[in-house]
Amino acid sequence: MTKTDDDRGGGAGPQGHRVLALDLGTSSARALVLSAADATPVPGALARYKISPTYATGGSATLDLHEYVEGLLGCLDELQQNGHLDDIGAIVLSSQWHSIVALDNKGLALTPVITWADTRSVELDLGSSFDEHAFHARTGSWLHRLYWTRRIPWLLSEGSPAGFAGLPDLVLERLTGERVTSVSIASGTGTLDLARGVYDEEALEIAGAKAEWLPQIVPTGWTGSLSAEFARRWPGLVGVPVYPPTGDGAASNVGTGGYDETTAAVTVGTSAAVRVVHPIADAPELPWELWRYRVDDERAVTGMAFSAAGNLHAWLTGVLQLTSDEPTDVEIGSSRVIAIPFQAGTRPPATVPSGSGVYFGLSFDDTGDDLLAASLQGASLEIDRGLRMLDALFGRELSVVLGGGGIDASAWWRRCLTATFARPTTVCAEAEVGARGAAAVALGLSPDPGGEHLKPVDAEVERVAALRPRYAAVRELAVQASAH
Repeated sequence: MTKTDDDRGGGAGPQGHRVLALDLGTSSARALVLSAADATPVPGALARYKISPTYATGGSATLDLHEYVEGLLGCLDELQQNGHLDDIGAIVLSSQWHSIVALDNKGLALTPVITWADTRSVELDLGSSFDEHAFHARTGSWLHRLYWTRRIPWLLSEGSPAGFAGLPDLVLERLTGERVTSVSIASGTGTLDLARGVYDEEALEIAGAKAEWLPQIVPTGWTGSLSAEFARRWPGLVGVPVYPPTGDGAASNVGTGGYDETTAAVTVGTSAAVRVVHPIADAPELPWELWRYRVDDERAVTGMAFSAAGNLHAWLTGVLQLTSDEPTDVEIGSSRVIAIPFQAGTRPPATVPSGSGVYFGLSFDDTGDDLLAASLQGASLEIDRGLRMLDALFGRELSVVLGGGGIDASAWWRRCLTATFARPTTVCAEAEVGARGAAAVALGLSPDPGGEHLKPVDAEVERVAALRPRYAAVRELAVQASAH
């Protein structure tokens, strides 16, 4: 890993030899310690607080803000008790995108943390004069319930909030006393003008909000410091700079090793994504099917996300009571069964709802392994659709790095993805890609994947190529059926 301050717009490196990373996920809050030289985790220096989102009728999917923050602080206490908060030179954050909390006029939370999975929002009728394609090109987002353009009007209709912030903004405020946000986190709200790095006037008008109601956007090189309360609690962190948070998708890309426009990073966790990091200056025109967010002051990330990945794998192995997590006896690309992985619907701009998963071509001699293989193959073909769009956008066949828990868990799936992409892939050897990426963004590092190199097997590539038209035909039928 090499260090280049130019990658993040300047700034000094950490004074200590270690980095404290806070990872704000949907299912857990974690604190871990990394080496400042190469952002590799220090063995044993990880504390985790499990989070259980609350789901309710009407589409609610929320997190208790107080419980979340106190759980995270408890993780730091655990690291302190085990002697892991010594020689820390920087504190960095990686966080889920898209969360929102309504605040009163004193800055106190009026609502729980409303997560990306929450489906509550309002419908917007902006008339024929609104150009959503121009809006998408400028903000990288659509008028979708994921974004604050539809969340804020709904929250205003439910009460009288005086401001809004995301989970990482409020965690940062709790630690430092300053309510600010990064250009990366702000881009995930759907209210940022990507090129200018400021809140978009039209987006604010659509949301019915003012810029002063939202957290101030600070540069990537900005640093805060822990408040006096925490300086007493963790004396080893006194004076240690706290960097602005990085959105988890951007952090995962950089942490996997996909940190420039030559490389696509495919990350497979609960969901999946394929993304490319590139300079924001002279960025290629954004296709309608892809989103774009910011990594830092100089870089953006463009990609496509998919709702079915590791969750699909976990669901099938449980429902079918499979004795093995891998369909090792099924040849890649050979299954007669076509599986369209729309169990959780599709991400915007597509509008396929959840409950639209399809299996086609079943016969009495199919086994659980056949169904699992078909599902993993279907998810691979979905990711491949995004990869091919990115190839076209950047005018080259992109190199591919693979990372995430789903990649770590299944050698069969790694081979399947490699055959489906019909190109070599490199596996990221480090599981903590979000924390690693946040450290790399803050400190100007360029991670190396460090894992095995996979070459596509010709026979597998040929079988997947033959399968592709059948998959596309069934997929089209599934999309049409979901509209009725």
